[in-house]
Amino acid sequence: MFESVLIANRGEIACRIIRTAQALGMRTIAVHSQADADALFVQMADEAWEIGPAPASESYLRIDKVIDVALKSGAQCIHPGYGFLSERAEFAEACAENGIAFIGPPASAIRAMGLKDAAKALAQKAGVPVVPGYHGSKQDPDFLRQKAYEIGYPVLIKAVAGGGGKGMKRVDKATEFDDALASAMREAQASFGDPRVLVEKYVLSPRHVEIQIFADQHGNVVHLNERDCSLQRRHQKVIEEAPAPGMTPEMREAMGKAAVEAARAVGYVGAGTVEFIADGREGLRPDRFYFMEMNTRLQVEHPVTEAVTGLDLVALQFRVAHGETLPFTQEEVRLEGHAVEARLYAEDPEKGFLPSTGRLWALELPEDFGIRVDSGVEAGDEVSPFYDPMIAKIIARGADRDEALDRLSRALGETLVAGPRTNAAFLKKLVDAQAFRDGAFDTGFIDQNLEELGAVERPLDPIAVAAGALALVRRDHDRNALAGSVAVGDLPGPWWASDGFQLVGQRQTGLPLMVDGARVEGALTWDAQGPAFELPGAQSPPGAVEASVVEAGETMLVLREGRQTRVAIHDPTAVDLEHLDAGGLIKAPMHGKLVALFVETGQSVEKGQRVAVVEAMKMEHVLTAPLDGVIGEIAAAIGDQVGEGARITVVLEEGDTA
Repeated sequence: MFESVLIANRGEIACRIIRTAQALGMRTIAVHSQADADALFVQMADEAWEIGPAPASESYLRIDKVIDVALKSGAQCIHPGYGFLSERAEFAEACAENGIAFIGPPASAIRAMGLKDAAKALAQKAGVPVVPGYHGSKQDPDFLRQKAYEIGYPVLIKAVAGGGGKGMKRVDKATEFDDALASAMREAQASFGDPRVLVEKYVLSPRHVEIQIFADQHGNVVHLNERDCSLQRRHQKVIEEAPAPGMTPEMREAMGKAAVEAARAVGYVGAGTVEFIADGREGLRPDRFYFMEMNTRLQVEHPVTEAVTGLDLVALQFRVAHGETLPFTQEEVRLEGHAVEARLYAEDPEKGFLPSTGRLWALELPEDFGIRVDSGVEAGDEVSPFYDPMIAKIIARGADRDEALDRLSRALGETLVAGPRTNAAFLKKLVDAQAFRDGAFDTGFIDQNLEELGAVERPLDPIAVAAGALALVRRDHDRNALAGSVAVGDLPGPWWASDGFQLVGQRQTGLPLMVDGARVEGALTWDAQGPAFELPGAQSPPGAVEASVVEAGETMLVLREGRQTRVAIHDPTAVDLEHLDAGGLIKAPMHGKLVALFVETGQSVEKGQRVAVVEAMKMEHVLTAPLDGVIGEIAAAIGDQVGEGARITVVLEEGDTA
């Protein structure tokens, strides 16, 4: 076995690799950006080297810096994890040229499967069915628009290089094609350094099913059964499970054989995933699935395969790369029980799943029988705007699908994250959704059920606001107590100026708050039992209500039913200059890069018209005009890095002056 390994990645996958490598007796070497200097994976590694500033293009994507550290540290091999350099053939070649083992397939296999057009041609040659479409090299927009017309809408525009939903756009009608094509090409260029795309038919009622394959250096290739990844949003996987609901032995055999043949066609070695799209209108059938692409690396969702096969795929990667033979045959591959994985992200489902950043003031992840948690962060860490906002993967295993889903639901209910907003409540609703439990779902399930899943803007939670307000009142009381104005530990007393005390009856005073950034006027009531708080006009449910309150500086973060509410005392002396432009201000939704600007000063715009595009956390966010009017000041230029809330431009109503 190798004696040392450099992990060319970060976050939870770096932690995952380090644990297995150390269990195998290997010295672990981490590389990190300046932003990750205090990250968990850096602390876990036996040694760590800084390789550049926060942007991945200046650190984690720098092949020369990673190889330099590998040579200086004496690393015998490099594990790329997933993302970043994991599917870059030139990185695998650089490892080979410097006598370092690459934990992955040969560069030739990465090249063959790294470009979707070439991969589809290879798969077709190997007898694997592919989705109808245009997979050629011509990239003229007019030509691609014509091909989309010939294929027939709806179509998918997909980046030739890479994956993970980047550079992928569904187009339902011809009038949407040009904008979708331009956006897909920008995302593809930003994510993979290659703007080329292909256009193919969008399969109706699609199920996304993938096959995990493994190959050694001695010609042995096996598959480790399938995973269902159909629950997606913006082509990004949300829930993954193994085995796939409704999978028949005939379908598994046909799909597994196709995946093995695709791997053999490129001389594959190591762990890989062959992804298929299946027409699910009449269930999973052996004659209705199509090759989409092959990921020449470990997948984010590999733990569900580990759970049902009993294998450690990372350990197997090391052994195969070291020249060992696969220790089992196809017939010996296990498939026991059921496993489901949920991706816990720092994002706000109520605001279009906008990524969320900031300090993790509290983090409590479930620990229970049948539950595995893979995470790369801990309480006190920062969720950075520079990288993928995943907080953790929560994996549940059970004897059958119902037991696995029940365990996952309980685990999500026990999850507490304070600071950035998360999709925890959304994930729980998704896992509990009856149609999903019944197996009646496809890749459009989430988009078709956003309201039922709580992924729409909702009114303030009055109970959460009250919990936060009372926590603020008690905190101020404790501060006064420590200052000597009242007895420590007492409830607010009659001589505390803020208590609204009177000798007879009940007294009510106004309490101005800032709740989730908006001004809210509440009512603070005092009587013999102590303080109470209400939002005028809001109904409070009867009985006791569970809520967790976390102090975050001058703000209280209230977690209730997986939803976070920020509550702070309103400062009447503070002037919010950003909101003086009324409703026409267009701000950056989060820290990112301004990649497109569609307007100029003085131009008339209509409500909903595209104004700009900000790229953040590997995704594009389109900013639109909030009202009819004229573009006033433009405060940023294409290519600028903009902070969360930064002014981009202002739409002035007709007759207004800038």
